[in-house]
Amino acid sequence: IPAEAYGGERSDLTAGVCRVEELDLGRIAPLADAAPNFLQEELLRVRDVQELDTVTVLHGLAASARDRGPALYVHGYYIGFEKGCRRAVLLQRNADLAGRFLWFSWPSDGAAAYYTHDEADLYWSLPDLADTIIALERRFGSGTVDVIGHSLGARGVVLALAEVANRRPEIQLRHVVLLAPDVDFGIFERILPRILPIAETMTVYATTGDRPLALSAQLNGYPRLGEAGNDVSGLAGVEVIDLSDLPSEGPTGHLYHIYSRAVGKDLRRLLNADEHADARPGLVAQSENLWRLRPGVPG
Repeated sequence: IPAEAYGGERSDLTAGVCRVEELDLGRIAPLADAAPNFLQEELLRVRDVQELDTVTVLHGLAASARDRGPALYVHGYYIGFEKGCRRAVLLQRNADLAGRFLWFSWPSDGAAAYYTHDEADLYWSLPDLADTIIALERRFGSGTVDVIGHSLGARGVVLALAEVANRRPEIQLRHVVLLAPDVDFGIFERILPRILPIAETMTVYATTGDRPLALSAQLNGYPRLGEAGNDVSGLAGVEVIDLSDLPSEGPTGHLYHIYSRAVGKDLRRLLNADEHADARPGLVAQSENLWRLRPGVPG
């Protein structure tokens, strides 16, 4: 079964292609088009998974990316392989990253009760993630690679970048984007000086009402980076985007990167047009490095 090609077990690093298709709903398709964005995910299915050698995958990515470098995406907690494929496609669409999108799938158990298991498997995957980032920069060149992490995956990105910076301090990535990062705010503040020099830009998306991050803060005892309201004045060099003014696009408030068209437009301007926050429409400055994204602004 393609959706079960990879489970939650640890394994060697492999590469390949995951193909996702939309269900054919026939006459009721117009009703599906009118459904809330967070229901669109249920209309996707994994058609097939093809394992390929890494050289072949990167060669194909170079051909399809053309003049842009790759955008490497790392998923979060509670994301089994099949769900990960579907949500990777949704992010690729929402942020318009077709042709240069690469998904790093680590072995999440895909079960809500296994948060600590997922943490362990994420940490186990960090050397492979760091190796992948370094390999992409070597293959595509300095200042061409974007790295995107969501939720617990954003924690993995931060820790992997710390290893990358230690091993290759001269490396230069383009945009690092942390979406709803399940990262201890204070720990991020301490690690930031080590990783900021290797990225052209670093952007954090945060909001109020993010239920999974609120639970994580309770569990871990400290605020999360993805929660709005933290004092971000100490994060010099980081552009923080507060999404609290946007309408909720789902029951958890945690998946705006794939469901919110407004967030998708902002990501496109950042990742495809290389626009800083002060140049992107809809962003209203709150302080030197904090902006609020207002709803309803054309992009």
